[in-house]
This record gives sequence, structure tokens and C-alpha cells, in this order.
Amino acid sequence: MSRNHTPTLTLTVVATGVIVADRFITPTGAQAGADANALGVSRFAGVSGDKLTVDVMGTAVLETGAAITLGQTVKVDATGRAIPWVTAGARVGIALEAASGAGQFIEVFLIPNAV
Repeated sequence: MSRNHTPTLTLTVVATGVIVADRFITPTGAQAGADANALGVSRFAGVSGDKLTVDVMGTAVLETGAAITLGQTVKVDATGRAIPWVTAGARVGIALEAASGAGQFIEVFLIPNAV
């Protein structure tokens, strides 16, 4: 899997809890949960009070929570990983690579999202 990414907008966000790297983060600085809107993908791990680099627009590398096919729309799982969007939840990206299961890292095109 690729570790390449091309962010076009990166913001600094103050973490409000424990953040795992390469997972979706909310606008409030928390790890995104199931079906949540996401500001972007945190490049680094952190704890409450840490300033984190968050890829908001463009592409980002993130961890998968399930198998994903190339071109599939993704949403956030309960731990901030990317999973296939099926019928509900905020659409947060489009997979630019496939993953055969959880725990892999793929490049995703980030899309503006709202439930």
C-alpha cells in the first residue's frame, strides 16, 4: 500500500483526547467515531493538548477498518478508520487504492462531508 499523499490544505488542530495517527479526526480535535463528519486525517498520534497536523483537502493516507475496493466511497468506523460507505453516515472520501482488510494503509481523496 502507498504512503504517498498530496494534501492541498493542512491545518493545525489541538487534540481533545487520544488521537491515533492516520485516522479521521473531528473539527473539535477528537478521534472521529462511527458515521461521523470528519475534518480530515491526522498525520501523527497525540494526546489532549497536542497540536496535530491534519490533512483536510486533497489526498491523505489512512488506516482501513475493513476491505475497501478502488474507487469506493468511504466513511468513518468507530475508531476513526476508513470503511466502505453503504447506506448511512457521512461520506468522507474516495479510495484511490484497494485494501484487502483492516489495518492496511491506503491513499484516499478527501471530500467535504455532512450527514
